[in-house]
Amino acid sequence: MSIEMLTEFLGWLSIINIAILLLSSLSLIAMRRTITQIHAKLFGLNEQDLGRLYFQYLAQYKIAVMVLNIAPYLALKLMSAA
Repeated sequence: MSIEMLTEFLGWLSIINIAILLLSSLSLIAMRRTITQIHAKLFGLNEQDLGRLYFQYLAQYKIAVMVLNIAPYLALKLMSAA
């Protein structure tokens, strides 16, 4: 696999993961009550605790996308420009 192919792969991977992050965030904002009720019933959790858990999930996902997708993509772009 060439550096160009890996760079393109990481670029598309970043776009897909950012779209998933945005979809998750917008879904939680728009349908918070419904999603909270479903998850509370499914997993036997307290509805008050789910707000913190949702925030923690989104924060960890965002960090993972930045570290595992965006940072390597930018590093490869810098390497190919030099």
